[in-house]
Amino acid sequence: MKNLLTYLVCFAIGIANLSATEVLKSPDGNLTLMFDLDMEGSPVYTLSLNGKTVINPSKMGFELKKGKSLTKDFRIVGSSYSQFDETWEPVWGETKTIRNFYNEMEINLAQFDDQGKDRKMNIRFRLYNDGLGFRYEWPEQKDFTYFVIKEERTQFAMTGDHKAYWIPGDYDTQEYNYGICKLSEIRSEMPKYLNPTNASTSVFSPTGVQTSLQLKTDDGIYLNIHEAACINYPTMHLNLDDKNLVFESWLTPDARGDKGYMMAPCNTPWRTVMAVDNACKVLDSKLILNLNEPCKIEDTSWIHPTKYMGVWWEMITGKGSWAYTNANAVDLNRIDYSTAVPNGKHSANNENVKKYIDFAAKHGFDQLLVEGWNIGWEDWIGFEKDYVFDFVTPYPDFDIEMLNKYAHEKGIKLMMHHETSGSLRNYERHMEKAYQLMNKYDYDAVKSGYVGNIIPRGEFHYGQWANNHYLYAVQEAAKHKIMVNAHEATRPTGLCRTYPNLVGNESARGTEYQAFGGTMPHHVTILPFTRLQGGPMDYTPGIFRMNISSFSPDNKSKVNATICNQLALYVTMYSPLQMAADLPEHYEQYMDAFQFIKDVAVDWDDSKYLMAEPGEYIVAARKEKGKDNWFVGGVTNQDERTLTINFNFLDGNRKYVATIYTDAKDTHYATNPESYVVSKGIVKSSDMAKIRMAAGGGFAISLIPATDADKGLKRLKIK
Repeated sequence: MKNLLTYLVCFAIGIANLSATEVLKSPDGNLTLMFDLDMEGSPVYTLSLNGKTVINPSKMGFELKKGKSLTKDFRIVGSSYSQFDETWEPVWGETKTIRNFYNEMEINLAQFDDQGKDRKMNIRFRLYNDGLGFRYEWPEQKDFTYFVIKEERTQFAMTGDHKAYWIPGDYDTQEYNYGICKLSEIRSEMPKYLNPTNASTSVFSPTGVQTSLQLKTDDGIYLNIHEAACINYPTMHLNLDDKNLVFESWLTPDARGDKGYMMAPCNTPWRTVMAVDNACKVLDSKLILNLNEPCKIEDTSWIHPTKYMGVWWEMITGKGSWAYTNANAVDLNRIDYSTAVPNGKHSANNENVKKYIDFAAKHGFDQLLVEGWNIGWEDWIGFEKDYVFDFVTPYPDFDIEMLNKYAHEKGIKLMMHHETSGSLRNYERHMEKAYQLMNKYDYDAVKSGYVGNIIPRGEFHYGQWANNHYLYAVQEAAKHKIMVNAHEATRPTGLCRTYPNLVGNESARGTEYQAFGGTMPHHVTILPFTRLQGGPMDYTPGIFRMNISSFSPDNKSKVNATICNQLALYVTMYSPLQMAADLPEHYEQYMDAFQFIKDVAVDWDDSKYLMAEPGEYIVAARKEKGKDNWFVGGVTNQDERTLTINFNFLDGNRKYVATIYTDAKDTHYATNPESYVVSKGIVKSSDMAKIRMAAGGGFAISLIPATDADKGLKRLKIK
């Protein structure tokens, strides 16, 4: 009798769910979301673009560590629809204003648990003209407050064997080259892209990948899967069922293997699916930013875009050292550096730093980063030390008071560096005093680092605990009016809208890897489609000397780029924090090319992506904040190509002085990377220019309104 009753109840729920379909349209009507419950009472969504399905029916829900899973036996108890339209101004950004325009649908679900108690879960969908955002929400309720997630079961069912631009799924790092292949080929291609030499790596599946995941269908639809506003929750990866071509969410676990500790009322981050018919629309999308909360910092006047140099590349390449001595082991409670023997390679010494300050100040930079200034670098990596740095004590050859005074007298500031070596507990223990020291010497920006395995031991870089730490560091920094640039932290999910003092992140394979054996040329044509969807990257471009052994003999690496490719990155890789990463003496050899780095802006009123194809090329144009100056950058992959640039984005009533930096005829990233041509002339909005990019190359253009002093210039001709 009991089994019959159970069958009748389930049958009744199934019959009711047959008519439960809810439909949501994007504001322009091109995207359609359909939601319903299947015969088992499982939530299912489908997404289509212009009448064509782009996400097949995909299930939603959660497995719990204890009790009945939130995957089926749901019933719809309510739904509501609304529209929202606002225009907001970012503190810094690619454009002066951003429109946040969407249609919303809230689905109210209920489910009886194993004891017959009713549990409530809502799913909120927001449909924009370029994509979908949805999240799970648990309202305050009597019988369901605390729960532990075993796994989130959100699916993204593909409609075909799409081309994917991916990196391996990893709980600890995104520092990988990108693979490009069909979904069905990821399993066989995966071993080629693994990076076991990284300081911390935890690959979880032979078909697992990371977000932001860029996809392209055979009929030219660009899909992008990511997440937004990841707060008090683990980072989401995607695990591919390559037989059925279905991605499913795969959360980063904690040290006990659990995937999330929740207390209602609460919600997940937004899961996002962008669907557009043009690659430039992917780059132009503000979907991730718009799904984050508005700025929570009342006074943002102290937050500013920054162009900086650094005592950094010489250590990365092996020319110099972070450490003051060659000691094998350091106990900060016992070591006396005043009696230690220097190794003679320590880069953060007074005279060297002053040299960098002089160069940076002379050429108009805002700040100078100095790494290796503080004690403890002798054995900072690979030993999982708890007390590894104190973040306040300088080495004997770094006079923090004198150097800050010297920099301020020159009109620039020093940028602080806090490497945690993955010891989050130690950083939090010292954070307040570290920020106080910064305030004392008028540092207003810090580059933090999280190299190595996480402490507490067993935690991962992308777990709930670590994600809470990264946000805590940003929030505490804001109290001290400090901007944060976090390296090796979790991938960004748009939180820079809510906390704009988060001015940059690394969280991907950056320029440093050019000194660790090199990076594939197509890398910089993919990152804006993937990693940069969640927020700006401190990619540290601007390398001019490509053969590293020419100045660091023991390092045989070569930078897989041309000088013009490096110039273009200041435009194509958006960031309010841009570094000129090479050594001063290298810039002095190419001062005409260095002029573009000096001229290019770091904050913008407008941005236009002129042409793009992931893995192949990107061309972007940006208008400087508060001025009529435009800057254009173009990069290509390993293939030489020629593109026609239309200047129709310029003011039609003005003439502009164009300075164009192009690869020379014989330039090639592997054989002749430092050859380039600088051309100058007048252009108008009706003009076009055909520009060749060498293999691994690029081009850069500055466009400044012409004045009477420019009357002698001729119309531009590209040589």
